[in-house]
Amino acid sequence: MVFPHRAPSGCSPPQQGQCPAGALSFGGPDERVEGPVPSWLEAVRGSPLVEELTLNPPEGIVAGPMNEENFFEWEALIMGPEDTCFEFGVFPAVLSFPLDYPLSPPKMRFTCEMFHPNIYPDGRVCISILHAPGDDPMGYESSAERWSPVQSVEKILLSVVSMLAEPNDESGANVDASKMWRDDREQFYKIAKQIVQKSLGL
Repeated sequence: MVFPHRAPSGCSPPQQGQCPAGALSFGGPDERVEGPVPSWLEAVRGSPLVEELTLNPPEGIVAGPMNEENFFEWEALIMGPEDTCFEFGVFPAVLSFPLDYPLSPPKMRFTCEMFHPNIYPDGRVCISILHAPGDDPMGYESSAERWSPVQSVEKILLSVVSMLAEPNDESGANVDASKMWRDDREQFYKIAKQIVQKSLGL
């Protein structure tokens, strides 16, 4: 997928694996899957969902498969929500889909610097909708909040936008960010502003 503009300088762009002919990559640049293509993948190639997200995306989101040979890896740009400390930021991310999707959820990782209670220091996103049934790393989620096959990529991305706007400091994905959000909001806002500026190459 080619975005309407480049990923901002200061952020590492998503790593695109080089796929040999007839192969599809998933889960990272060093993994390959060959042979029959999963039925969900055949369906998604012509899916209205892909067209909707790429041609008429929700406000503040641009997303789609990296290329026609790699539907297991999507890239996205998330715009910082209005009236929040992340406003005006443009944050690149990668969605990695497992072979048994939609039975299992994709994984999402920001590929630029982020400082947020629900984002691990390496960029991985920790929200309920990305957790499989029975997977509750922080020990506070209800089963209804977690992944189910009826969820959509659009809902994941909208949930991430909401997460940026309203951090959940019960999540220990980034302990330092959680503590600062609770105890020193002014300093948190200052760091968030720096991250926004970096995302814009300022």
